Amino acid sequence: MTDFAWTRDQFDLPEGMIYLNGNSLGPMPKASVPAMTRFLNDEWRTELIKGWNTKNWFMQTNTLGDRVGAMIGAPAGTTVVGDTLSIKVFQAVAAGMALVPDRKVILSDNGNFPTDLYMVEGLMKLKDAGHELRTPDPEDVMDGITEEVGVVMITEVDYRTGRRHDMKAIIDKAHSVGAVVVWDLAHSAGAVPVDVAGCDTDFAIGCTYKYLNGGPGAPAFIHVAERLLDRVEPVLSGWYGHEAPFAFDTDYRPMPNKIERMRIGTPSIASFVLLEGALDIWDKVDMNDLHAKSIELSELFIQEVEARCPGLTLVSPRDPQARGSHVSFAFEHGYAAMQALIAANVIGDFRAPNVMRFGITPLFTTEDDIRAAVDTLETILKEERYKEEQFQKRSLVT
Repeated sequence: MTDFAWTRDQFDLPEGMIYLNGNSLGPMPKASVPAMTRFLNDEWRTELIKGWNTKNWFMQTNTLGDRVGAMIGAPAGTTVVGDTLSIKVFQAVAAGMALVPDRKVILSDNGNFPTDLYMVEGLMKLKDAGHELRTPDPEDVMDGITEEVGVVMITEVDYRTGRRHDMKAIIDKAHSVGAVVVWDLAHSAGAVPVDVAGCDTDFAIGCTYKYLNGGPGAPAFIHVAERLLDRVEPVLSGWYGHEAPFAFDTDYRPMPNKIERMRIGTPSIASFVLLEGALDIWDKVDMNDLHAKSIELSELFIQEVEARCPGLTLVSPRDPQARGSHVSFAFEHGYAAMQALIAANVIGDFRAPNVMRFGITPLFTTEDDIRAAVDTLETILKEERYKEEQFQKRSLVT
């Protein structure tokens, strides 16, 4: 059984803060400071350029990739970390399109995170080959998977509502009509059990700064099914994915039959240091335990809010098995109410047009935190603190 008292003690949370935003940026592990200090003093300072060999910096894309991959059910050698999630969206969708060159429809949904859609729009303009992006309602995705579709690009857990797509059902339907599937696991990895191999996933991408707690700007990851490694096309052909990167040939030859071909450019080793320290915590977490605890805390949060906070309407699925690990409520004054909560040291976030979003992260969130957060929200609503002028101004980041 996972010891959640132990995991909570591994994070350096500010005194008195209730942090319900780990679904957007995870808190800092206590190990981050000594890990970074060791890197600065014992690696970069002393090894300099030698560190690529002596400290194995060059292959950390893969060693850390395997650790992240294990969390999503990926076999070793099928996942690498590096770059940003937006780049990984571009990379995965482009590779998927190359596998089905005669099909021109890319299917997503209108609840997908906008940057995923933006990257596809940019890719279609770049290729200029008559591709079409279709974005039905999330509930209609299955009906939209037809023989016209080349690539299905879906975020498993909706960033606003927490609604969870049925990964296995969508993959089975897509494969039955010859389509390729790209899964964005940004709100899944570290939140819910994922089995990319068991579901026969083609591509999976995600970030490590949310539930995985890798820090602001932590690297993204990409997984490619073993059966595709010998023929997947690395559309972004950087030196780090070359068959012989230090031969300095002027022509690009991708690393044959290996996940290395999905590497692009020189990664941030400092970011890798922070991610590695965070993953050490995950080594002692069972995802089934975490999911069960997430449901327990989420159900408590929903129950308390609905009993004590009139005016808020649940927009997340009622069925806990049909949602990820965040809970969202719509409220007419959602932005201002969230600013009042944040001012009271209860940290959630807001998503337009009116959604108050709360991450339920059992690694550091307790039942007492949940009840205390709702206490504060109840008071803000009763006293109408959200009407104060200080909470009306929109910040650059919401």
